[in-house]
Amino acid sequence: MKRLRRTTDSQRDKIKQELFQFNKTVEHGFPHQPSALGHSSSLQLLAIGTRSGAIKLYGAPGVEFMGLHDENAAVTQVHFLPHQVELVTLLDDNSLHMWTLKGHKGVSELLEIGRFVLTGPPGALPSVTRVTAVLAHSSGELLLLGTEGGHVFVVEVPGFRELEERNISVEQVTSSVPDNYIGRRNLEHVEALQENPADSNQVVIGYGRGLLVVWDLKKHRPLQCICPSQSLESVWWTEDGGCILSSHTDGSFCRWTVGETDRNDEEKSDTPYGTFPCKAISKIMEHPTAEGERFLVFSGGMPRASYGDRHCITVIHGKSQVALDFTSRIIDFFVIREGPQLKGDPSALVVLVEEELVVIDLQADGWPVVQTPYLVPLHSSAITCSHHVSAIPLKLWERISAAGALQNTHYSKKLWPIRGGQNLAPDPPQRDLLLTGHEDGTVRFWDASGVCLSPVYKLSTAAVFHTDADPNDNMNHSTEGEWPPFRKVGCFDPYSDDPRLGIQKIHLCKYSGYLTVAGTAGQIMVLELNDEAAEQTVEAQVVDLLQGQEGFRWKGHTQLDIREDPVQFPPGFQPFTLVQCQPPAVVTALVLHSEWKLVAFGTSHGFGLFDYQQKKNVLVKCTLNPSDQLAMEGPLSRVKSIKKSLRQSFRRIRRSRVSLRKHHVNSAAKVHEANARLEAELAEMELAPVQRKIEARSSDDSFTGLVRVLYFADTFLTDSSHNTPSLWAGTNGGCVFAYVLHLPKVEHRGEEPITAQPAKEIQLMHRAPVVGVVVLDGHGTPLPEPLEVAHDLARSPDMRGSHHLLVVSEEQFKVFTLPKVSAKTKLKLTAMDGSRVRKMGVAWFGSNRTEDYGETGLLVLTNQGDVHAVSVPHIKMQVHHPCIRREDVSGIASCVFTKHGQGFYLISPSEFERFSLSTRCLVEPRCLVEVPVSEGNCSQRRPQLGGLSSPQTSACENEDPESSARRVMEHALLNDEKVLLEIQKSLEGDQMSVLENNTPMEEQT
Repeated sequence: MKRLRRTTDSQRDKIKQELFQFNKTVEHGFPHQPSALGHSSSLQLLAIGTRSGAIKLYGAPGVEFMGLHDENAAVTQVHFLPHQVELVTLLDDNSLHMWTLKGHKGVSELLEIGRFVLTGPPGALPSVTRVTAVLAHSSGELLLLGTEGGHVFVVEVPGFRELEERNISVEQVTSSVPDNYIGRRNLEHVEALQENPADSNQVVIGYGRGLLVVWDLKKHRPLQCICPSQSLESVWWTEDGGCILSSHTDGSFCRWTVGETDRNDEEKSDTPYGTFPCKAISKIMEHPTAEGERFLVFSGGMPRASYGDRHCITVIHGKSQVALDFTSRIIDFFVIREGPQLKGDPSALVVLVEEELVVIDLQADGWPVVQTPYLVPLHSSAITCSHHVSAIPLKLWERISAAGALQNTHYSKKLWPIRGGQNLAPDPPQRDLLLTGHEDGTVRFWDASGVCLSPVYKLSTAAVFHTDADPNDNMNHSTEGEWPPFRKVGCFDPYSDDPRLGIQKIHLCKYSGYLTVAGTAGQIMVLELNDEAAEQTVEAQVVDLLQGQEGFRWKGHTQLDIREDPVQFPPGFQPFTLVQCQPPAVVTALVLHSEWKLVAFGTSHGFGLFDYQQKKNVLVKCTLNPSDQLAMEGPLSRVKSIKKSLRQSFRRIRRSRVSLRKHHVNSAAKVHEANARLEAELAEMELAPVQRKIEARSSDDSFTGLVRVLYFADTFLTDSSHNTPSLWAGTNGGCVFAYVLHLPKVEHRGEEPITAQPAKEIQLMHRAPVVGVVVLDGHGTPLPEPLEVAHDLARSPDMRGSHHLLVVSEEQFKVFTLPKVSAKTKLKLTAMDGSRVRKMGVAWFGSNRTEDYGETGLLVLTNQGDVHAVSVPHIKMQVHHPCIRREDVSGIASCVFTKHGQGFYLISPSEFERFSLSTRCLVEPRCLVEVPVSEGNCSQRRPQLGGLSSPQTSACENEDPESSARRVMEHALLNDEKVLLEIQKSLEGDQMSVLENNTPMEEQT
């Protein structure tokens, strides 16, 4: 018997391996707290570093990479090595890290291959080696590191070997500066390092005090000293090499001519925004055009008194000037150029601000914004809820997309300008939508089919209500003649006109196109998709969930004022009816049945059923417990009962002490005897898991009447021979209500009313909150969604066999027979491991070996952050994996499951983490980035730098053996680390002892 059981278990384990596999696949949205920006024009990739130490690379849509530094330190700078697939990051702990995109199994992976900390002479102050500026030399073999102490260190890469003979000390620089400029003050830190685009042997060193020194790397001497009177912020060397631009703390910038002799006079100084005190210009750049007019771009420089709080980037081209006004702090920016060798006219301005990425089209009239296919700020208004819909029908998808396209006419028609890498991921097998509700009353539709979470359509519900917002207010247009010429850009706008507008629940029927949304102030809207604009009045029905009970007084917020006049709605989802709950509490449960034309809703006071075809109330049930006084205060009320909260806490403590006293065993001998008996029987007995004793929750606990679950089902509720439509409701106090619904025939559906009669009421023993309710058909399969069978997308449920009711509470899974509602089986979760169910969903898991085999099960998330898969109808635990940190309460609360074994949860206010428990349904980046290789002269991609220790070549055919070996070593970085180590040994010999601490880390797969 035991042998048979082992055989069966091994077969089941094999099936589990074919069905279940946990993976965290991709992060959607905008990186939280970005701190650095990098760009590679040759790879056409951008990189974003964050304060948490993450580094993320983006190219063409679908091309994404992510790395995480071991150090818990912020990334302060990111620099790509020119014409290579390596990049260097600087952290605020002063460590430098080398990363590479390494080929592995046909795709690229972002790997850290080296770490370096600059060390000064013994006894030197930390400021001597504190890196403040980094220049990746165009040779691709050198890093110039400017420090807080004013020194410039030269480091060879990728080995991170310091070339001490090439270092530029502050003493060498000071000796060439006029004495009257030095005075008693030092030069301060190195603020900027820039290479001469026309001569790679020359760099300009900019010091915080303002001094600019043009340095010859080949001759190792200064060529020119420039002595501005203001402190320095940034430096830019023009493309022809003839001029240097410097920006300063007083809001001015200067243009200096580069020559062999010292020129200390300012040739041209300009303060763009007037003579009044201005803020610093933190970064400046200039790009030529074929027509002669140059593009000048700089950040900051605003008048301090009037506009010192603005986050602006100014673009000047000829007579056109605009101050792009962002809603969050500017991190960094760069300009993309197209054409031969990417030296053509400026094409786009890419700006990273604290809360979003904005791309401006510099070639179209008016410089419009380019819509981003990824890195969209999900939190443009705070996310309040999420809803996922799988396998959207093509017709509905096209209608929603068309409505969304009409909302995007103000965007540029330009293609996304960051196009690096190849997206090798297969096309998504289906179209999925992720709907997010927001605090400002909007619902945003996202294409969640693939790696990129792209915006599709935005619905706003605020127009139905009277708010303080002006509907004619357009933030994207400036006033004629205004100076500075501000123009608002970006979509991040975290301020809500009224927090009562916040969306709390969403339900979309993908077959009928009906949508229902519910909000913070007890408002429930039913909307239908319309391809044309329409002007209509939204009818409102008031539902009193207290049903006239006395002794209760609502202390929370008031309801929203509904517009009585007709409202003009654009194409898309348009509301046609509205239900207003009284009291206007947060809607906690919502479900739509588009075939029956019914919507059910619940709050902390009760639940109701509404017929949206006849626009009539069908059912109202008050679930409020007489002790639920907190339920009358509302989430926005500041009036909280401290006494009641303390009283409840002391009750729980008292109950736990009494329980411990009752069951405490004082005799140590009894414990020892029990342990000995347990060890003796361990080899012979199959032990049942240890179960914790779970105390029943008191009915006096607050919010026991809060409705957690609403569920429609066509099942056997009155007898075993007649199936009827039904509504099920589960509460926070462990109570399940069941109602039989009597629907008229189709031909009389518009006239005859729907009635609801109470049929069953189940009270769970421990009063644990009900998290989910599912009815299983005769085959043990969950009932299909409304209209799913009618569209031939699901088989008809088995109505001949007996149905079962599965009730999922926070503590256990329990199966009841129908229609008798007698307990059949259960699976205890809290008693087994102490965790509680927080989220539950029904999912289908397909085998990765057999195309036509799959199983339906439950996806469960616990308060410990673990994800479980539970089989139905036998209710057995299949697999479980840690997914979310138990301390991340908001992440657990935000989790939403899909119908195919995937899930999303917020890892920050602006990012969703995507995970999968299915072996078949897996959405993850698969992309390839190759080394940019020119067909012509090698010197085009590897500029010659004379006088340095690194060997250089002028043409491919004239390479010496050592230089050829070095190119092979660089290629090995992308392919095989073992080959790299062998080549390093042959090239560097006795230097290996120096590089032992910087050898590439082992590949983590």
